[in-house]
Amino acid sequence: MQSTGTETDSKANSNAAASTAAAARGASAPARCGVLSERDPDAELVARVGARDAGAVRALVLNKLPRLIALATRMLGDRMEAEDVAQEAFVRIWKQAPHWRSGEAKFDTWLHRVALNLCYDRLRGRRETPAETLPDEPDPAAAPEQRLEARSRDERVRAALAALPVRQREALVLTYYQELSNLEAAGLMGISADALESLLARARRTLRIQLAGEQAGKDSV
Repeated sequence: MQSTGTETDSKANSNAAASTAAAARGASAPARCGVLSERDPDAELVARVGARDAGAVRALVLNKLPRLIALATRMLGDRMEAEDVAQEAFVRIWKQAPHWRSGEAKFDTWLHRVALNLCYDRLRGRRETPAETLPDEPDPAAAPEQRLEARSRDERVRAALAALPVRQREALVLTYYQELSNLEAAGLMGISADALESLLARARRTLRIQLAGEQAGKDSV
């Protein structure tokens, strides 16, 4: 059973290399993948950014920054690095917007791929050693003991997520935290829907085992 998972990860990593290389080319130019059948909701805003409309730039930052930071934080496990990734992504947007051609690629898909590529660059730079994770801000309306428990739970989940193999982590982040459909996530990762399902299944199983083991350890103390 272990060898089967290894083979699947190997295939996924092989597909990832091809996907990353193709996406690196696409980070400086929109993908040429045929005309989209549905209207891109960001097309008008990106066109205005391309025309150097300051109001459009502020609107795009307001719309996209929180999701970019959330994506990068969960991929990297480090809020400061995530903010750097988001800043770099917006530099790419600023450069690309005047050349963006609506209808050939969905802007949000391109932006996710740019952010993921930037995350992979940083992970390769530190040899995929997960950074110390930072908890989300607790609910200020909650009681002190509830805030403490929520922080502790979040730290455990974030640490477990950061310890996953990077492709499993990417699959889980895209589908669960970024709320992309399986088809959208598979397309971004350059793999089939079946391969994505396999990555998700292993990621969820690993998280369950790790979190259950931590809870058992706490209960035995």
